[in-house]
Order: sequence, then structure tokens, then C-alpha cells
Amino acid sequence: MLRRYPHPQRGFTQGLVVRGTTVWESTGLYGRSALVRYELGATAPQRSAVLAPELFGEGICHAGDLLWQLTWRERVALCWDPTSLELMETVAYNREGWGICQAGEAGEQLVTSDGSSELVLRDPGTLRPLEIIRVRLAGDRLDGLNDLAWHAGRIWANVWTKPYLAAIDPASGQVTDIVDARAARERFRHDPDAVMNGISTIAAPSEFLLTGKRWRWLHHVRLTDSHRRGLRAERLTSR
Repeated sequence: MLRRYPHPQRGFTQGLVVRGTTVWESTGLYGRSALVRYELGATAPQRSAVLAPELFGEGICHAGDLLWQLTWRERVALCWDPTSLELMETVAYNREGWGICQAGEAGEQLVTSDGSSELVLRDPGTLRPLEIIRVRLAGDRLDGLNDLAWHAGRIWANVWTKPYLAAIDPASGQVTDIVDARAARERFRHDPDAVMNGISTIAAPSEFLLTGKRWRWLHHVRLTDSHRRGLRAERLTSR
């Protein structure tokens, strides 16, 4: 771990993206979901937009000059202006919303998760589904795919309730790496919901920003070989 930054308002993090030193975060819970923007190191948001009380905010990502925010079970996605946090459009969405990120070196597609072992490639302008990626680890399904990020030709995923990251080959759906992220884990004895959730790439190679629901910190980490473990497939997968 390289360093840590304050986590403004200790949000119930559902999605995280970083550009330069600016962070956009999607927070969840009905009646409390929001989209917030702040600078790394700040203790309070610069700007925030509260979602309608019937919406549960989920993953977010940039698509050109816009920003998409998924909702959990409401089957709608929200399109925002990332600077003003003005809501531009609401579109129908065909699955539960969990995580979303740009895919491809030019960000020509988006990829989304829904907590299952399937990822969906989507059109960045409409979120129309294009292709399903069935994710496998050692031949078994890897369920619980949650927040997503793109790095070095791989889709990186939080694994729901697990302190690990999975690197996924988008062409085959095979997990090529499992990364032990326990060095960044925060423990909350009386808050079982305070799990790792929130992953974003940083400009430097193999570096990520990680956080979790109600965590105190955003953790700036660098992947190293010592953090990679050959885990038994049954610990992270289901048949």
C-alpha cells in the first residue's frame, strides 16, 4: 500500500472512478443514494447530487464527456454531466446494476456486472447489451462480480464480500489473476455491510484506488507479485 486518503462522509460506496486527482463516487441505500465529486485528500465533497428516494445508486463510469450511474433493482441507469452533476437522461436498463467500467484501450465499450458470474459488454452511448462474458476460475463460475475497472487489457473486479480482486480476460472470460487485497482491508466488528467495494485505476501502471462501504480511507495501492496468491478455486467460485 502506497498511501491512504480520507473518505469524505464515509459513504456507502457502490462505485468509484478517478481522473487525475478528482474522484467521483456513487453511494447506495434507499433514501440516501447520491453521486458525489471530491479531490483526493479532501474531507468533504466539492459537489453532490442526491438520487430520488426510490433509487439505490450503484456503479459509475465515464463514457466520453458523460458519466453513467447504475441503479440496483430499479432497471434504470442515470446519465450525468460529470462537472455540474446535472442529470442529463434516464434510460431503461435490462439487469440489476452492480458495477460498470470502460473496456478496451480506447474505452470503445462498457462492461457491467450484476453480482453473478456474467459480465455484459454494452454500447457506451445507450447501454444496449452487445455480448455476455461468462467468467470462470479454474473451470467454475466466479460469482459475486461487483465494482469493475479496466487495466492492462483486463477487467478487474471486486469479488463481493471477499478481500480479493479478480483480473478477467475479456476475450475468454477466464480469470488470469487473483490479487490478495487484505492489506487495504478495514474491519468493522459491528457493521457486516462494511465490505470492500470501490475500485478505480490510477494513471500509474498497476496502481489502484480501493475503498469500501463506510470505510475511513481510500487506499492507494500498487500490485506486486507478493500480493498475488494461487487460491483454491472453491474459495471464490460456485458450480
